[in-house]
Amino acid sequence: MADTYLSISYLQLAFSVLLILINVVLSLRLRLGLEKSLIIASLRMIVQLLLIGYVLEWLFTLSNPWSVMAIALIMAGIAGISAVNRTSRRFSGIYWRSLLSVLVAAFLITNLSVAGIIQVKPWYNPQYLIPMLGMILGNTLTGISLGLDRFMEGLVTNRNAIETLLTLGANRWEASHREIKNAVATGMIPIINSMMVMGLVSLPGMMTGQILAGANPLDAVRYQIIITFAIASGSALGTLGVVLLAWLALFSSNHQLRCDRLFLAK
Repeated sequence: MADTYLSISYLQLAFSVLLILINVVLSLRLRLGLEKSLIIASLRMIVQLLLIGYVLEWLFTLSNPWSVMAIALIMAGIAGISAVNRTSRRFSGIYWRSLLSVLVAAFLITNLSVAGIIQVKPWYNPQYLIPMLGMILGNTLTGISLGLDRFMEGLVTNRNAIETLLTLGANRWEASHREIKNAVATGMIPIINSMMVMGLVSLPGMMTGQILAGANPLDAVRYQIIITFAIASGSALGTLGVVLLAWLALFSSNHQLRCDRLFLAK
């Protein structure tokens, strides 16, 4: 395999804007009203990716674990906040519960993958740690937001049935077990669906990027399998963690459902 790759110039990058214009034109012609969102999302993506590119270029030159961990914590913090911002309902303390779930799930799975499976030395090598953490965080964020939203909506929708079970003597776990199960399953669905067609319908971004950069396809595939299993584990742990923490907040120790603690997001 070649050891080189085709470098993309800023002029070529500018030409790629023509691709997103297809979406803008379709939105205008069909009156979808999405053109403003498309333009804002595109600009944000460009600025954010270019900034992180410069940050990573600087970070890769460092051998300081504290700098690497500081960047990792910032990424996790943003993921925890973003997960809650996607939900339609909130309750007091939801942000720290989301952040804690993201931190525990993403950092545990990332370290197991980087230090235990790939055996990177040193374990904080940013070339491996930061990209893998980013992929795990992105998918864990999605799982947490979907699971949280499903759990809270389930409690509101099935409030009468849950309170009836509590009145008949069921404890809070027995009365809410179905909602917990459905919420965790909902959070895991995106990665399961992705795994079902991976390699047949879609070529994952990490694998494609490595191949474009000149890596051996089989090496790229092995990395992709590891990161996919890591993403699945992170999503499952993060979703389960945040749903259980939400369960503790929305059911009292006296086995009462506290839907009064829920409020609609502004």
